Amino acid sequence: MGLHTLLGANGTIANALLPELKTQNHQIRLVSRSPKEVPGADSIAANLLNRAQVFKAVEGSEIVYLLVGITYNAKVWEAEWPVIMQNVIDACKKFQAKLVFFDNVYMYGKVDGLITEETPYRPSSNKGRVRAGIAEMLWKEMQSGGIKAIIARAVDFYGPGVVDKSAAGILVFANMVKGKRAQWFINPDVPRSYNYIPDPARALDILSHDENAFGQVWHLPSVQPALTGRQFMKIAAKYMSTTDKVLVLPKWLLKIVGWFSPFMREAYEMNYQDEYPFLFSSSKFEKEYEFVPTSYEEAIKTTADWFKQHYRP
Repeated sequence: MGLHTLLGANGTIANALLPELKTQNHQIRLVSRSPKEVPGADSIAANLLNRAQVFKAVEGSEIVYLLVGITYNAKVWEAEWPVIMQNVIDACKKFQAKLVFFDNVYMYGKVDGLITEETPYRPSSNKGRVRAGIAEMLWKEMQSGGIKAIIARAVDFYGPGVVDKSAAGILVFANMVKGKRAQWFINPDVPRSYNYIPDPARALDILSHDENAFGQVWHLPSVQPALTGRQFMKIAAKYMSTTDKVLVLPKWLLKIVGWFSPFMREAYEMNYQDEYPFLFSSSKFEKEYEFVPTSYEEAIKTTADWFKQHYRP
């Protein structure tokens, strides 16, 4: 089987994708700044800002997955993301590797109604403008025939083992394990789409093995209709055997917290995702591959079971 290379191999999505690839006996190369030895895969160190290191990491690959996450700071994104994307595009072109780019949805900005693959880019944040720029950079190469690639998009995650990179993991499940009330940003009474992490991992595997999927944008599986925050927490409380009372963190408080927390300061411009309905459609993928996303009931139960068994505050 061909070599599948994961750029950003220590992240949440890479950890979920790796078992999917292993079941098919692929050769796997894991690439990160601080590589970890993983049975059944080769691990190498590379800084994706370093062109030579990116070329070395990509050489010999059949498929490359760009899964990297960088410091959550708009200025860092402005400086680093275009360099990373250009390095990866050029390396894939040189070695004729196909690229699967795991993207987010910041480029769409605040949208009234469902967010689909046809939704125009109208970023309402600095980070959204960066994401729009790198998506357009890759799309132009895809349209010109310079590279075979997929842009695969997801919203925020939750799931077994997903804690630090997940608002639901930190605010809901981790708090409940500690015996505290769950927390929610700004408005728990509007619907808010999430991805249950095993579903997009399976979807990436499916897409990467379908030649017809390349040259397109795909939204990764997310249940519709989306639950409100309060509905989500009610199910979580049932399986965590705790109260479903919620502590709502208002927008003004998040502003104050941002004075002391660099992460919260950077996250403030994304608050529209919690203040208004945030509805993400993956119907294109579901119809094409007859894929049914894991139900909220099953997904939240599995996540709750993991937190009760494995999470240690």
